[in-house]
Amino acid sequence: MASEAPGAQRFDFANVLTSWRHWWRTAVKGTVDQAAVIEKRRTESYISSRYLLMLAMSAGIAILGLLLSSPAVVIGAMLLSPLMDPIMGLGFSLAIGDFGWMKRSARSLAAGTLFAVLFCALVVFFSPLQTVTSEIAARTKPNLFDLLVALFSAIAGAYAVIRGREGTIVGVAIATALMPPLAVVGFGLATFNWTVFSGALGLFFTNLMTIALTAAVMARLYGFRTNLSEKQTWMQSGIIAVTFVAIAIPLFLSLLDIAEEARATRQMNSLVMQGFDNRARLSQIEANFDSDPIRVNATVLTPELEEDAERTAMRALERALGEPVEVVITQYRVGTTAQAAEEAQLSAALAEERADLAEADRLSERLALVAGVEVSAVTVDRDRNRATVKATPLEGATLRAYSELERRIVAIQGPGWDIRLVPPVMALPDIAVADEAISAEGQEAVKLVAWTAERIGLPIRLEGRRDSVALVNAALGERGIVSELAPGGPGYGPVSVSWVTPEE
Repeated sequence: MASEAPGAQRFDFANVLTSWRHWWRTAVKGTVDQAAVIEKRRTESYISSRYLLMLAMSAGIAILGLLLSSPAVVIGAMLLSPLMDPIMGLGFSLAIGDFGWMKRSARSLAAGTLFAVLFCALVVFFSPLQTVTSEIAARTKPNLFDLLVALFSAIAGAYAVIRGREGTIVGVAIATALMPPLAVVGFGLATFNWTVFSGALGLFFTNLMTIALTAAVMARLYGFRTNLSEKQTWMQSGIIAVTFVAIAIPLFLSLLDIAEEARATRQMNSLVMQGFDNRARLSQIEANFDSDPIRVNATVLTPELEEDAERTAMRALERALGEPVEVVITQYRVGTTAQAAEEAQLSAALAEERADLAEADRLSERLALVAGVEVSAVTVDRDRNRATVKATPLEGATLRAYSELERRIVAIQGPGWDIRLVPPVMALPDIAVADEAISAEGQEAVKLVAWTAERIGLPIRLEGRRDSVALVNAALGERGIVSELAPGGPGYGPVSVSWVTPEE
C-alpha cells in the first residue's frame, strides 16, 4: 500500500488549523459584544462610596478570620470583596491600549489597597489578639503554587466578564488571591513585623500582576480591539510575557526551597525511627529549618522507651543533611493491641506537648525582655526545665538589679524550672567585715558575689586583711565558690573582690 505523501499531511493539518481559527473568529469572538463589555468595565472602575464600604467590610472580616485562624471567616470575607472591578479594568485597558482608563483603574485599585491595609492595621492595633497564626503565616511565603491560584482565578474572572456571567462566585475567586494577603500586610504594619509585612506584600503584588496580565491576555484572545500600532502591540505582548517570567522565576526558586524542606522532612521520618523497633510509630514531627542548628521535635509512641533514641537520630540526621541538628524526641509508652487506649494516650501526649511548647515560648519572651536580647538568644531546654540567657549591659543596672530580675522571673514561672540570667562582667562589691564577723550588709554582698561568680563562671580573688579574707573565703566556700586569696596583715576590715582574668 502506498504511503500518504508528507505534503498531504501538512495540507490536512493546515486545513484543521484554518477551520479552528475560523470557528474561533465566528463562533467565539464574533458572539462577544465588545462595546458593552468595555462600557460596563469602565463604569465599575471608579472609586465610589459603595466600593470603599464593601472593601472595608471585606478587609475587616478577613483580618478577624486571620487573627482567629478561621478559614470559614476568611472565606466569608471573599463574598464582599469588590477588588475584581478595578483589576479587570486594569487588564482590559492594557489589552486595548486605553491609558486613560488604565490610569483611572490603577488609581481606584491603589486607593482601595491603601484603604484596606490601613483599616486592617487599625483593627489589629486595637485587637487583643496580635499573634502570628497559621493562617497569617501561610500568606508570607509566596511560591509558584500561589501564582497558579492567581492565574486560574484570573482566567475564570476574565472569561466570566467577557461572556457576561460575572457574579459573586467570580468575585470570590479573585478575592481569594488578593484580600487575605492584603489583610496580612495590614497585620504586619500594625505589629511592626517586617517579615510578615514584606512576605504578604510580595504575595499580594504577585497575585495582582498575574490577574491583571492574565485578564489582558484573555481580552486579546477574545479579539478586543487595540488602539495601538502593530509594532506597539507586539511590544505590549512582549512586556506581558517578560513580566510573567520575571514573576515566575523567584516564585519557582521559593517553591524549590519548600520542596527541598518537604523532602528533608520525609527523610527525617525514617531516620528518627532508627532507634526504635518496628512496633513503634511516629506520631508527630516538626522541623525548624530557620534555626541554627536545625531543630527537630518528634513524638513517638513505642512499647519500649529507648534512652539513646535522640543521640541515634541526631547522628543519622547530621550525616544525611550535612548540617548540625538538634533533636528532641518525646516518647510515650503505649500498648500494641488496645487501639482505643493508644488514641487516648496520643491525644493526651499532643496536648501536653503543645502546653510545654507554649510555656517555653512565654518563658523565652520574658527572659529576652529583661535581658535586652532577641528571643533567639534565649536557650530553653524543655527536657530538663532549664533556661539560660546572657544579658546585655543595661544603662544604670547593677549586679543586684540583674539578680532581682532573675528572682522575679523565677517567681512568675513557678517551681520546677532552673532559670539563669547571666549578667555582664562588672565590678564586684566589697564585703564588709567588722568585729570578727561579716556584717549583715557583708552577708548580702557574699550572696551577690556567689550568685554572680556562679552565673559568669570566672574565678575571683579576695584581697584584704588576713582574718577577714579567711572569713569571706569560708562563707563563699559554703556556696560552692572557690577563690584565690591575697591576704595582707592580721586583723579585720573590708575585703575587696575582683575577677581573675584569663591573662592572669
